[in-house]
Amino acid sequence: MKILVTGGLGFIGSHTALLLLEEGHDVVILDNLSNSRISTLEKINSLGDNKAAFIRGDILDEKIVDKVFSIGDFHGVIHFAALKSAEESKNNPMKYYFNNVAGTLTLLKKCQKYGVRNFVFSSSASVYGDAESPVSEDTIPGKRSNPYAESKAMCEIILNDIATSDNSLRLTILRYFNVIGAHRSGSLGEEASKEFGNIMPYIVKVASGKMDKILVYGNDYNTPDGTGIRDYIHVMDVAKAHIRALEKQREGCQVYNLGTGKGTSVLELIQAFEEVSELKIPYEIVQRRYGDIEVSFSNPYKAMHELGWKAEFDITDMAKDTWNYENTKFKY
Repeated sequence: MKILVTGGLGFIGSHTALLLLEEGHDVVILDNLSNSRISTLEKINSLGDNKAAFIRGDILDEKIVDKVFSIGDFHGVIHFAALKSAEESKNNPMKYYFNNVAGTLTLLKKCQKYGVRNFVFSSSASVYGDAESPVSEDTIPGKRSNPYAESKAMCEIILNDIATSDNSLRLTILRYFNVIGAHRSGSLGEEASKEFGNIMPYIVKVASGKMDKILVYGNDYNTPDGTGIRDYIHVMDVAKAHIRALEKQREGCQVYNLGTGKGTSVLELIQAFEEVSELKIPYEIVQRRYGDIEVSFSNPYKAMHELGWKAEFDITDMAKDTWNYENTKFKY
C-alpha cells in the first residue's frame, strides 16, 4: 500500500510511518515542521528498509495538498497533523478550530476528488470529557474542558456526516489515551519542538538534570493515592493500531478506543520511571489545574474484537523505552 501520513514527523506519526515501512508499505509524509524536526526523517529512513518520501507543507495550503494527491496514487491517508495543546487552545481557540477542523476538511475534499477511499483520523480520548471511566465507544461524552477537545469532536461529527452522504469512503476514528514510550532501538522517540502539558517529557527532564522537580497537580482526588489516573499507552502499540485499522477498513465511519484498559496514577508513573532508571524523581504537590479529569481510562474491547489489536506493552515497558531513548540520544 502507498500511504500518505500527515504530521508524519511528529511523535506518533513518525513511529507509525516507520512501522508502515517495516511492514513493506510505501510512505509519503506531509508535515509543516511546526512541532517536529526534519532530523526525524533521517531517523525513520535509517531504521527502515524502505525510505519515506517527504514533502514540507501545511494541510491548510490547498495548492500543496492538491499537488501531493495528484502525484500520489494513495491507497489511504493517516491524518495526524493537528495542534494538540489543551492549554494553548484555551488561549487561542480560533487557531485550533481553523487548523484542526479546516485542515481535516481540506484533506477529506482531496480524498473525494482523487478517489482515495481510506482515511484514518487521529482523534483523542479528550472527546469523552469528564465521562465516567472506563469509557467505551458508545459512552455519552461529559463536559469537554478545552477547544482542542472540541476541535477533535467537531472533526468526528464531520467524518460521520460525510460517511452518511458518501458510502464510497471508508473512515476510521481512533481515540487514544496518553501516549508515551519510544522505539525499542532507542533511535526514535518524542521530538516535539514545543512543550505541552504531557507529564513524561517533564519526568525525563528531571531525570536528566534539566529540571529540579516535577509538579504534581493535586493529590486530593478520589483515587488510591490521591493523584489523577490515566490510561498510558505505548507509542508503538498506537502505531500498530493505525495499520491494523487501514487493513480492516470497511464502508462507513468506525470508531475505536486505543488504550490498555488500565489506569495508572501520576505517582505510579513516577515510581515506574524511578525503578527502570534507578534515579530519584523529586516532585512537589501543587494545586489542581482547572479542567483536569480525575480518572480517565478506556475499554478497548472493540478494537481487540474488530481490529485484532491489543496493547502489548505495560507501564514498565513505556518507562524503560522512554529512558532508553533519552540515554541513546544524550549518552548520560
